[in-house]
Amino acid sequence: MSTVIESILGRTVAVLALLTVSAVAQGIPAKLEPPQGSTLVGKYAAKGVQIYVCSHDGSANEWAFKSPEAELVDAHGKPFAKHYAGPTWEANDGSKIAGKVLASETAPKAGAVAWLLLSTQSPASGTFAGVRFVQRVNTSGGAGPTGACRTVGTEQRVDYTADYIFYK
Repeated sequence: MSTVIESILGRTVAVLALLTVSAVAQGIPAKLEPPQGSTLVGKYAAKGVQIYVCSHDGSANEWAFKSPEAELVDAHGKPFAKHYAGPTWEANDGSKIAGKVLASETAPKAGAVAWLLLSTQSPASGTFAGVRFVQRVNTSGGAGPTGACRTVGTEQRVDYTADYIFYK
């Protein structure tokens, strides 16, 4: 009996080590990891834009972040969810989650939006039922325009891609 338990424990430790190595191999900083005990729901690729608007801050016009607008797809390219202001993710079944930033890390790629860990309030049912955390990683593009802008209210849409990883 103890040999069986030792074998199971050894396998469990090996699996946990592989999962830890996997997160490190992806280059995700520790501060962006969801709390211990969180369960992976899925990883989805996003393609869209980060929208910036010209605003007046009291002394000059400058670009300010307004909202994202993206579509998330699964590994087979099948649409999974829409991502928009809030930040909000809305699954094809209508279930929604809104995120609140818990941690942020500068993206490794120049010109890319930051990597994030967000917490959510999940709905009782639907695709997003039980989802409590979202990571935004592997970003490319999306960083805001630099310098002053001319006309208040003008929008600029900056293409971006990212991976969104959902956890219960």
